[in-house]
Amino acid sequence: MESIMGLGEFLRSRRARVAPQEAGLPTVTGRRRTSGLRREEVAMLAGVSIEYYRRLEQGKQNRPGPAVLEAIAGVLRLDDDERAHLFAVARAASPARGSGAPPESAPASHTPRPDVLRMLDLVAPCPAYLLSRSNDLLAANTSGMRLLPGIEEWPARRRNTVRYTFLHPRARRLYGNWDEVAAATVAHLRSVAGAHPDAPELTALIGELTVKSEEFAALWQRYDVRSRTNGRKCFADSAVGRMDLSYEAYEVARSEGHRLIVYQAEPGSPDHDAMLLLSLTDAPATPSVT
Repeated sequence: MESIMGLGEFLRSRRARVAPQEAGLPTVTGRRRTSGLRREEVAMLAGVSIEYYRRLEQGKQNRPGPAVLEAIAGVLRLDDDERAHLFAVARAASPARGSGAPPESAPASHTPRPDVLRMLDLVAPCPAYLLSRSNDLLAANTSGMRLLPGIEEWPARRRNTVRYTFLHPRARRLYGNWDEVAAATVAHLRSVAGAHPDAPELTALIGELTVKSEEFAALWQRYDVRSRTNGRKCFADSAVGRMDLSYEAYEVARSEGHRLIVYQAEPGSPDHDAMLLLSLTDAPATPSVT
């Protein structure tokens, strides 16, 4: 699973982004062969031996303690999302007590609760949809389906917002800030994969997109990590023209990884008017996941 959530890969990517001066090291004249911090510099600043840190990056030290992880997170200047990811991949890399393998993730659920489905109608005319932990589209209200033009043409089992962003021909025209949306999408997927490293649906999705999309593969190699709870998207080519909408992502209780995504706009604004118009347009077929 190293290619999806490896602890060593994450550590190497983060130390490459920290300049020695940012870590409090003295400026040294001359050319450095290493981009960012060297292994021995991270080890020294974190208060661990060089051999211990080397084994961490090589995946041979599989039970780092919380104090060590906190020290390394500080040296690498990790933000909250990156720190949470570091602890998640460290847990996943550690064999479960008394066994030779980490605990498996709970099976992914694709069955929305009826009361959650009712919420999709309650938030109308705001566009809203329900996603699985791997971003499969489980359900949507009328506006929510119109927000992703063309996705209804795919079989229900392939309707996935990450796949849509990188593989659907409409997506690049739809999002006025496609580069920003794509980067944030991959960073969120990294976060989820770190928390569920053995989830088969995540492994399959990441493998498919790495092969089929050069843009996805390049962003995946950057190893950015970000938990997407809110943000803003520019829909430049929607069914009602251009509109900028903000969104909030809500974790659904008692549902394995389900998230309710709700879009909105400032009342009285042109974006809000466009959003209301979107709810009045003819809706494509609603998703059905079996």
